Amino acid sequence: MERNQKPSVKLIGEDGNIFSILGRVSRALKEDGKEEQVKEVSERVMASSSYGEALQIIMEYVEVE
Repeated sequence: MERNQKPSVKLIGEDGNIFSILGRVSRALKEDGKEEQVKEVSERVMASSSYGEALQIIMEYVEVE
């Protein structure tokens, strides 16, 4: 896999709670060797002002299925 490719995270049919989503995103990033991005995405999501904004931030880090 290329270094700049994003890991995939399944969201369709899964729990839509932002904390649950963030947990799956964090796990996917760690498994892909991108541990440095886990804290960054978490901080950005927690500072977001809406669910939609949080999802947009998440999509910068992972491919959503």
